[in-house]
Amino acid sequence: MTERRIIPLAVAPAAGTASGALPDRPQLASPPPLALYVHYPWCVKKCPYCDFNSHAQRGGELPEAAYIDALLADLETALPQVWGRRVHSIFFGGGTPSLMSAQGLDRLLTGIRTLLPLDPLAEVTLEANPGTVEAQRFRDYRAAGVNRLSLGIQSFDDRHLAQLGRIHGGDEARRAIDTALAHFERVNLDLMYALPEQTLAEALADLDTALAFGVTHLSCYHLTLEPNTPFAHNPPPLPDDDLSADMQEAIEERLAGAGFRHYETSAFAQPGQECRHNLNYWTFGDYLGIGAGAHGKLSSHAGIVREMRHKHPTRYLEGAQRRDFVQERREVGAAELPFEFMMNALRLTGGFPRRLFADRTGLPFAAIEAELIEARQRGLVEVAADEIRPTEQGRRFLNDLLTLFLRD
Repeated sequence: MTERRIIPLAVAPAAGTASGALPDRPQLASPPPLALYVHYPWCVKKCPYCDFNSHAQRGGELPEAAYIDALLADLETALPQVWGRRVHSIFFGGGTPSLMSAQGLDRLLTGIRTLLPLDPLAEVTLEANPGTVEAQRFRDYRAAGVNRLSLGIQSFDDRHLAQLGRIHGGDEARRAIDTALAHFERVNLDLMYALPEQTLAEALADLDTALAFGVTHLSCYHLTLEPNTPFAHNPPPLPDDDLSADMQEAIEERLAGAGFRHYETSAFAQPGQECRHNLNYWTFGDYLGIGAGAHGKLSSHAGIVREMRHKHPTRYLEGAQRRDFVQERREVGAAELPFEFMMNALRLTGGFPRRLFADRTGLPFAAIEAELIEARQRGLVEVAADEIRPTEQGRRFLNDLLTLFLRD
């Protein structure tokens, strides 16, 4: 048996830097990997639990052509910030991107390839709603270059789907998965648990149904009541905390038995099938976000900035006439970076290599040493070899762990 090597958290301060002190500005040796996020803001219907930037389609045709024109203009305007950098993944999120015509998506992807150097093996994911699935459209999406599909199933139970305000039923969900697997090798299914009046047996029945399709990636989310949603204003009868915890533990155990690795808070994958785009988020990589309300994080020799595009689709399309797309842009201060990095990296159940903190923030590891020592003393993190990872207790109480890295 190989002895585990425990690396102490005591490190020598960087030259001219006291332990725990921060430089005025992060000093990145090189920018991290770059991804592209494209937001499509429309849905057939807004679900009562959803707090995403999505807007119900209200009669008439969606302004697809104008919106794609705006997306490509947005990307062209942003090029100086990412000039010469290769894009390793693209994610079309929403909203419901599968409302986009296959011809429109093909035009959009062609424009993206023209403007950006895209890795030949780039992961290109599109989110789809089972209620908008068409076999021919899926074939055409695949031909356009989408190579990974994420289906928002949530449940296979008609009663629970109705309570969630979904536009599809259980049979429609099953047909959508069959159609997806006929055209895509990589398919993710989104499931929710702790649904209104849901039992443990019903939660596991949803999971078993999903597993029976042989997909290689599952995202399992606990339903939460987000502020400013209909569910928050008028809460449905939800399982209590003990039952919800039982559901989570049973789901994790069932997935582990099926060969899935729990690699991120809500994500499970067969070996080698992790979502590369989302891993870039969790490892504090860079991403350019285009589209209404899209967020981005970009690094350069001058520091790290966060951006948000105009949030409402109408404002975004109006801004496109002036080539004015960014509603908010701010530099991330050095004091914020430890929390921002940890808020992402500690979602990974396997943790992160120590060197990643300096590589992605431009700060010395000493900047988080004191907080990590306290977290280890409280049983929230462990350090083995050169990896820092949350313990099981740290994953259960992630918010408590993250607050250690907040600075006044």
